[in-house]
Amino acid sequence: MATDVEIARQFTPRPIAEIAEALGVHSEDLQPYGQAIAKVDLNALERPRERKGKARLVLVSAITPTPAGEGKTTTSIGLAQAFHAKEESVCLALREPSLGPCMGVKGGACGGGYSQVMPLDRINLHFTGDFHAITSANNLLAAMIDNHLHFGNKLRLDVRKVLWRRVMDMNDRALRNIVSGMGGTGQGVPRENGFDITAASEIMAVLCLSTDVDDLRTRLERILVAYDLDGQPVYAKQMDCIGAMMALLRDALSPNLVQSFEGTPAFVHGGPFANIAHGCNSVLATRMAMHFADWTITEAGFGADLGAEKFFDIKCRQAGLDPDAVVLVATIRALKMHGGKAKNDLDGEDVAAVAGGLPNLEKHIENIQTLGKPPVVALNYFTTDSDAEVDVVRKRCAELGVEFAVSTHHPDGGKGALDLADAVMAAVARGSEPFTPTYALTDTPEEKIRQVAQKLYGADDIALAPAAKRDLKNIADMGYADLPICIAKVPGSLSDNAALIGRPTGFTVNVRNVVVNAGAGFLVVITGNIFRMPGLPRDPMASHMDLMPDGEIIGLE
Repeated sequence: MATDVEIARQFTPRPIAEIAEALGVHSEDLQPYGQAIAKVDLNALERPRERKGKARLVLVSAITPTPAGEGKTTTSIGLAQAFHAKEESVCLALREPSLGPCMGVKGGACGGGYSQVMPLDRINLHFTGDFHAITSANNLLAAMIDNHLHFGNKLRLDVRKVLWRRVMDMNDRALRNIVSGMGGTGQGVPRENGFDITAASEIMAVLCLSTDVDDLRTRLERILVAYDLDGQPVYAKQMDCIGAMMALLRDALSPNLVQSFEGTPAFVHGGPFANIAHGCNSVLATRMAMHFADWTITEAGFGADLGAEKFFDIKCRQAGLDPDAVVLVATIRALKMHGGKAKNDLDGEDVAAVAGGLPNLEKHIENIQTLGKPPVVALNYFTTDSDAEVDVVRKRCAELGVEFAVSTHHPDGGKGALDLADAVMAAVARGSEPFTPTYALTDTPEEKIRQVAQKLYGADDIALAPAAKRDLKNIADMGYADLPICIAKVPGSLSDNAALIGRPTGFTVNVRNVVVNAGAGFLVVITGNIFRMPGLPRDPMASHMDLMPDGEIIGLE
């Protein structure tokens, strides 16, 4: 089969104005970025919804990810294309790729095969500049803080307790912890500093959770940036740059409209990671899709223990959303790895290894049911999968009373996901109750962490480091104890230990720190050895990219 880039070259986009018109977006609400991309003005949400049917929201999540790959984004796109093929009103709502993974270990993030969003190269690289705007707004605030220190420190900021870090949209472990302001009195005030990746920044979360321009301003103003010499909090509003940050984020706040390989409309907007952030596309993009279509297909990053939990407990809570069903993506190859097989030993038939990996799938099914939603298992098919291996998964899903479908959307596009679309529609038709949060907002932060760890990860308990205990006391004293939590942990295990694959038991989740993201409206819980600035792998994808003489970019897969 051709590579993703070779397939993308076969694509002839319809003018984005046609995609918008078919979706119901008025021409005056479009801000074109060439012929294939446009931003949609937020005014579009102010007009009455023209669709008569109920807006249905379907979340795509997955089992615990492995190096063998699962394909959530590809499945999301294939599923939406299947709905489109069935002549259903449908729209995608996806995250934007970060340059970190694109240049690092994952490569592009626009789907794969014949289930991709287009134009592949532009979306994967600079797109409409949203990531750059978020980076600039973040770093403007950082510069204003250091400028305030340089010119007399009127607010009496404690340089040891400046919380706000700079960001960049690239993996760079050398910038995790630095000392800035070196070089003498004219070069700023020396202090410990550091960088996070843009996708993990609070500005990214703020933009993705904002419901309108006024909400964006309010969230920016309440960002906690430092403490003064008396231990009192200092907020972004006190740095006198909120107006400038709003100006930088003006265009970035509007969702981006593109199309899939088969012409299915897709809003691609916002890109927080799910292992170190909340892992969902923007509230505005999701609402925009639901405003114009009967079916919205969206995804949340990594496994259901990370992305789906945060989707429900953070995004749905804050935005008043309630999905109708959750698709859990699995592959035979990933199940084999959870069953103990090595990555280089996955091609031959091994029914026992598939069965050995099923407990991981079963745990995620239980988690979705605990949240109160019907799970639908999507088996993302590979040509190396045997009928016997597939039957093991099919039979187990039948025993659990869960909808199941084999999907060949990667080689076949939308027609390969028709069975999956039928399964989703069947699950939705049966209905569900409003989702059940994992914890109450009135629970203490410690109890919230414990409930997520025990209910969704399967942990025995949590262990708080001394620094985390101090953080929690400070959070209670400041009045932030009622915020939801956003747990940052390794994605490759239900635990906080990447070596524990499958469905581990008897483990404890170790909490290092708890950080207040007052603007985003949640507490970031740092577990295990997680970093908010990833590093490049030994053989980064950047080493395999190039610009060809004809203007084509290779290596984005």
